[in-house]
Amino acid sequence: MLHARVKPAVSQVPAAPKEKKKEKPKLEEFIDQRDYLGAITLLEFEKRIGEERPDHLQWLAFSHYHRGDFKKAADTFLEILKTGTSEDNSINYTYYACALFFLGQHKEAEEALQKGPQNHPLQTRLLLHLAHRSYDEQKLLQFHQKLHDTLEDQLCLASIHYLRGHYQEAINVYKKILASKDYPALNVYISLCYYKLDYYEVSQDMVNAYLQQQPTSLIAMNLKACNHFRQYSGKAAEAEFKPLIEGDPKLGGKALVGERNSSSDKFQFGADLIRHNLVVFRNGENALQVLPPLLDVIPEARLNLVIHYLRNDDVNEAYALIKDIEPTVPQEYTLKAVVSAAYGQKMNSKEHLKLAQQYFQFVGSSPLECDTIPGRQCMASCFFLLKQFEDVLIYLSSIKSYFYQDDDFNWNYAIAKASNKEYQEAEEAFLHIQNEAYLQDYIYLSWLARCYIMNGKPGLAWELYLKMETSQDSFSLLQLIAHDCYRAGAFFYSAKAFGILERLDPNPDYWEGKRGACVGVFQQIVAGQESTESLGDIINMLRNTSNPQVEYIIKTMKKWAKENRVKC
Repeated sequence: MLHARVKPAVSQVPAAPKEKKKEKPKLEEFIDQRDYLGAITLLEFEKRIGEERPDHLQWLAFSHYHRGDFKKAADTFLEILKTGTSEDNSINYTYYACALFFLGQHKEAEEALQKGPQNHPLQTRLLLHLAHRSYDEQKLLQFHQKLHDTLEDQLCLASIHYLRGHYQEAINVYKKILASKDYPALNVYISLCYYKLDYYEVSQDMVNAYLQQQPTSLIAMNLKACNHFRQYSGKAAEAEFKPLIEGDPKLGGKALVGERNSSSDKFQFGADLIRHNLVVFRNGENALQVLPPLLDVIPEARLNLVIHYLRNDDVNEAYALIKDIEPTVPQEYTLKAVVSAAYGQKMNSKEHLKLAQQYFQFVGSSPLECDTIPGRQCMASCFFLLKQFEDVLIYLSSIKSYFYQDDDFNWNYAIAKASNKEYQEAEEAFLHIQNEAYLQDYIYLSWLARCYIMNGKPGLAWELYLKMETSQDSFSLLQLIAHDCYRAGAFFYSAKAFGILERLDPNPDYWEGKRGACVGVFQQIVAGQESTESLGDIINMLRNTSNPQVEYIIKTMKKWAKENRVKC
């Protein structure tokens, strides 16, 4: 009985479960989840244990390509071509060309395409993009006509519209596709087109809706950051990249993109884009380290590097980068105009200045840009180069309220006002400038001095000279003060300036200027327009010149002073 009672108790003790053998993950699962690093790891593991699949290299090249590691993809495709491990080896030349294209090796990509199957749809699409990159309009039209009404060809057409600045046409293509296909990601592309059209709020609404469904979409997060940059500031934009750089629990706690040369395995394809945009958000920080390797990868990298060179007064480098670019969108025309103007002024080249004026006019007079702020800036710049300052002011005045604290705008506005002899407003605009580099620039000092003189404040112009260190610029400013004060009837300061010029350079013209200015001061004293205290000063100035006319002039002045009981 006891034995019988014990048995059930023993039988109720569960046996230790057998450990299930872990199944090897399937390649298809990694591909479906877009986990290309996982796919690569599995493929390399299979090779290591001797279970290499027949199409091992094809899947490896595919995974490297979609992971954004185009160098490894190109190397793997090249290995396939050398070993001939593919049944239809010629198509691999086309795939190889695609990898080379994303590496910026456009000539090599075109050569590889010639060895692949001719008139293949993928070949046509890639040749279309190569024609766009090489600015070959004839080839662009040729391959455009070869596109069909397939999904891939229509997406290619939309991308070309986008790259050529035809954003509304791109939107139309994407919306046509969405009318018959459920591809939510196309909303991001449409959002990007609206961003380019300056409809930042529309763009932001669309990208936010997509991010609710796909919170780890790097492209969408990047676009959201760019919208914040346009609407708010670089800091606000950079904050959107924080989850990508530092990691976020919502995104698995891992950094999706490294800030420098590292990147998460799943999102490596976007690392270059993020690093590029961080340079822009940080106002050019690390531009020379980040942008040069991206010149043939990200189209905007070349333009932003040009801007960096311009901001650092390296006009030659800026010109070398942009001289061979054929502009296709307003931003490219405007940037090439700015560089041409800067280069033309530096090299005293009328040809480049004329080219700049034409580019500015082309943008400013175009129907799409004529009523925009950039369009009006371009027309103002066009008339500035033509020295038609009255027209310059028509355009600058219409956008002045948007640039009240902008030093570049105030600089141009002030010079235009001064050139149009509207000195009071010119002085106010000059005094709004805060940039220390501008405040020390001779052009700024000379124009401000002229405004002071013409506004009846020659003493302030004289103070500008006294604050300058002795140099060629100070000598030039002294000449300007001497002549402008003479023309404005501020003879006392004109005499002082001519007096110093005479001591520095015994040019007879300076003596004649000083003599005329001193006589002018004497006339003003006689007319009661100048203090009699100045009489002694001008007599002392005249005594510093050893000219036979001096004694006669002083004798005349003293005689008047004696008759009018004025001390001198």
